[in-house]
Amino acid sequence: MESMLPILTKSLKDAPITLRGEYYYFIHPITDGVPELTPALLSEVADRIIELADTDVDKIVTIEAMGLPIGTVLSMKTGIPLVVIRKRQYNLPNEIAVHQRTGYSKGELYLNGINKGDRVLVVDDVISTGGTMKAVSLALELAGAEVSDIVVVIERGEGAAALRASGRDVKTLISVDADAEGVTIRSAQ
Repeated sequence: MESMLPILTKSLKDAPITLRGEYYYFIHPITDGVPELTPALLSEVADRIIELADTDVDKIVTIEAMGLPIGTVLSMKTGIPLVVIRKRQYNLPNEIAVHQRTGYSKGELYLNGINKGDRVLVVDDVISTGGTMKAVSLALELAGAEVSDIVVVIERGEGAAALRASGRDVKTLISVDADAEGVTIRSAQ
C-alpha cells in the first residue's frame, strides 16, 4: 500500500507532533517546509500527482504558501503554467476575492490569472476541514474556469469526505491521523 510513496510515508511517520490547543499538529516538510523540503520528496509527490491527475489542462492552480513548492515542481515537470491563489490583494482587473475559513484561520483569498473557459488542475499540500478548497472552488467557478481535477497531498480530518459528498472529486495521495503517539497512515494512493 505505501510503496508508491516511500519517502512521503516515512517522513510522515517520523514527523514531530505538537499540541495546539486540543489539536495534535504534525510538523512536516510538505505542510510546513520544516525542517527541509528535499528534491526527492517533492519529485516523488509531483510524479504521483501526474500519475493520478488529469493533466490535460490549461493551468495548474495552487494556494500560497505550501502549495507553492508542489505547484512549481508540477509546472516544471509538465510545462503547464502555474497560477497562485494569494492571501494578498493586487487589485488587478478581474481579480476575484473569496472568504476562506479553516480550522485554524480565516481571511480572504485572491485569484488572478484565470480566464473564462480555462481547464484547471487544483493542487494543495493538505486538506483537513475543506474550508480552503471550498473557497478556491468558488473563486474558480466565479472566474468561469472548469476544474478538471483536485489533488491534495495529505488528507486529515473530514474535509475531503465532505467535499466528495457535495459532488467534488478530491483525490488525495495519503490519508493520515495524528495523535500524541504520532502520525498514523490510513491509506495511500
